[in-house]
Amino acid sequence: MDILELCYMPANVLASRIQTREISPVEVLDALLTRIEQINPAINAIVTLSADSAREAAKLAEAAVRRGGRVGALHGVPILVKDLTMTAGMRTTFGSEIYANHVPTEDASVVERLKNAGAIILGKTNTPEFGSGANTFNNVFGVTRNPWNPALTPAGSSGGSAAALAAGLAPLATGSDLGGSLRTPASFCGVVGLRPTPGRISNYPTPMLWEQLSVNGPMARNVADVALMFSVMAGPDERLPFSTSANPGEFTRAVQRPSVKGAKVAWSADLGFAPMDEEVSDICLNAARLFSRELGCTLNSAAPDLHEAPEVFQTLRAYGMATGLAQYLPQWHDKMQPNLVGNIERGLKLSALEVGQANVALGVLWQRARLFFEEYDFLVTPAASTTPFPVETVSPPYVGGRKMETYVDWLGITYGITLTGLPAIVVPCGRSSTGMPVGLQIVGRRMGEATLLRAAAAFEQANKQVATQS
Repeated sequence: MDILELCYMPANVLASRIQTREISPVEVLDALLTRIEQINPAINAIVTLSADSAREAAKLAEAAVRRGGRVGALHGVPILVKDLTMTAGMRTTFGSEIYANHVPTEDASVVERLKNAGAIILGKTNTPEFGSGANTFNNVFGVTRNPWNPALTPAGSSGGSAAALAAGLAPLATGSDLGGSLRTPASFCGVVGLRPTPGRISNYPTPMLWEQLSVNGPMARNVADVALMFSVMAGPDERLPFSTSANPGEFTRAVQRPSVKGAKVAWSADLGFAPMDEEVSDICLNAARLFSRELGCTLNSAAPDLHEAPEVFQTLRAYGMATGLAQYLPQWHDKMQPNLVGNIERGLKLSALEVGQANVALGVLWQRARLFFEEYDFLVTPAASTTPFPVETVSPPYVGGRKMETYVDWLGITYGITLTGLPAIVVPCGRSSTGMPVGLQIVGRRMGEATLLRAAAAFEQANKQVATQS
């Protein structure tokens, strides 16, 4: 079989064909390793490659299939893991010189689940230092580039995962998301990424067990593959105090015959406060209209009131960074990313009252979003405020004619949704005038991932049909 065909084959198809012995896990792995050797040096998406252990795992997976019997949902399927996520015996640097030679002795919960489902851990993908920033670069591994145009960024902090998927280096990859770290790269690279309801996927181990703004999520090239990966990653973890149960079958069933006919859909270009380039807004509005034109939904312009989001997000983000990372400042201050240091130092200056007020405001935003979704089934917005920018630029200085005062100001369209606690998925919806991908963000009700995946699959199908017709 052609190498490119194997490298871009959907994960659900790979899993099925491996189980029926139509394709060998070793054959798949060899194709991906060849592709990685050809493409990765130019984009630097994968920063730690575990070819030998992956090949041994592929051989064992092939032998297991030959023996017959039941295998996991991802048996023999190679997967990449973001370098913020711990992998036992495989270097995990968090994108920081502090951990440049760090090799964990335990897997993160999500890696445990993926392995238990038969997935093969192929390597680690690049991330900015401690995931801080929406442009993927660090002092350990350097810059990751967008496969669609290597002069441009894949965004961050899951930029390595998104770039690897777009380049055909693996069928699945993990991401994580605080202010858009999974969703923005999905938009910039033309892939699919799901930010689930907090608690759906365990983020153990973490020193901040009660923190619910940052989540792990699946990334792939299509909605069905995200659903399959999510069905494996989701579920309770007794080590995490707010983890929730899951019915894995409902996620994969949701995308098999997708329909959202009769749903009430709200459209917002900016959530009432986020900066937005006009071209991106126009592309996404045209895509959003497919819900009414092709999918039988009603579409209205509306959004919950989230005007306090910028101050709430900046405060809670700084508080979290100071809590988790201030210990490194005395020794590593001059070697850490300046913006990261600035966020930590801002957090150290916060008063208890400021943090408390931000948490109270967070509850207000949650209640407004909850009430909004009593009327609407989905909210759709652009997934990013702009299109990919040069890798040398830490963040866009202007968006929609507005000056960005900080390096996270341009992420309002995603961090606003973070603060609602609602699940959101990004699906490719078009191309900019320069040919770069643009993604649509679809937001659903709390714990409503199955319905959200169904809507995303329906949109994906309708969008492809329209593109084919034109």
